[in-house]
Amino acid sequence: MAEAITWPQRSRALSRWVAGLAAILLSACSTVVPRAPMEPGRTQTGAQTPRPTNPEVVQGLPQDVARNRVALLVPLSGGNAGVGKSLANATQLALLDTRNQQVRITNYDTAPGAAQAARRAIADGAQLILGPLLADDVRAVAPIARAAGVPVLSFSNDVSVAGNGAYLLGYAPAQAIERVVAYASGKGISNFGGLVPNALYGSRASTAFLRAVEDAGGRVVSLQTYDRGAVGAAVQRMAKDAPFGAVLIADSAPAAAAAVPLLRRASPSTQVLGTELWNSDNNIAATSALNGAWFASVPDNLYRQYARNYRARFGAAPYRLSSLGYDSVLLVVRIARDWRAGTPFPEGRLRDSDGFAGIDGAFRFGRDGVAERALEVKEIRGGATVTVSAAPTGFGK
Repeated sequence: MAEAITWPQRSRALSRWVAGLAAILLSACSTVVPRAPMEPGRTQTGAQTPRPTNPEVVQGLPQDVARNRVALLVPLSGGNAGVGKSLANATQLALLDTRNQQVRITNYDTAPGAAQAARRAIADGAQLILGPLLADDVRAVAPIARAAGVPVLSFSNDVSVAGNGAYLLGYAPAQAIERVVAYASGKGISNFGGLVPNALYGSRASTAFLRAVEDAGGRVVSLQTYDRGAVGAAVQRMAKDAPFGAVLIADSAPAAAAAVPLLRRASPSTQVLGTELWNSDNNIAATSALNGAWFASVPDNLYRQYARNYRARFGAAPYRLSSLGYDSVLLVVRIARDWRAGTPFPEGRLRDSDGFAGIDGAFRFGRDGVAERALEVKEIRGGATVTVSAAPTGFGK
């Protein structure tokens, strides 16, 4: 995906969409919009409410002839309820901000069972599914949705579940690794080291890292794996191959911060590289051990405005991943202009060559169904994160 950092020009259509998105976010600051009406027969969390006993009432939600019906499948109870509710709030906020009257979104809780939620949504007439959040839930939902001809726009970042009608909006780790390695290479770094945890994420990060360094014309001098909490031993094994031009630590910011002092003893001038995981850590800028480190992620300029709007409406800060919910609605609203109510979702439009724009910047779906994103490179500097390489603003023709 080397083209992710070399898009040479900005699509006019995407440029207009970005400008429109900024206007939506700014106008939302000063406009009070009434809450959308609650779905008949269902609470805001998707729980069923008592229905009238009149035998003429049709089971399930009433047929909607004016709006396209979209289902949101996220955990609204259980251990992941916090992020699920934040995603649900974000979709509601996007509908209110865009003042859209063509789309109706109903929430379904995946915590009791994602497959059960998908069946209910499809029985209720959903023509598109937003979510689920977890990869295992996507695996459960995808065949049910595919049999019904309903596309799935998932918030997962596990590329193995994409395809056959399932699309991924999540931030694919490989893209962030490719971006930061390419940036480091452009700064003259040619020999790399890697520290990756013994986990699925680490395995995929290793593959992406090796490929990215090869594509950049560099060389991986040492690649060490470690069990969680045992990064020190991996750094000691790596020390014999020091010094390094740069070392990728494919782990959370706290784990990386624990490794850096040990790494500096073996290779004092090493440039530390991180992954997209760091962007979800609110305290990363204050982590002195990571000062000077680079990592790639989606841009945050529009996210900051979105977060202020979210807090004003819901009285709490959003989860960082909630922007995926907001952006999924922007995508649907854009396509809904040509989506007649009661007809199948026009899945072919997801591969719009102009791509889409959202809180997290420009993106487009590849043939594999994974969202290819325009990423920026940030440096942790003096208690703040500073953009050192801006994200491309569109897709070259």
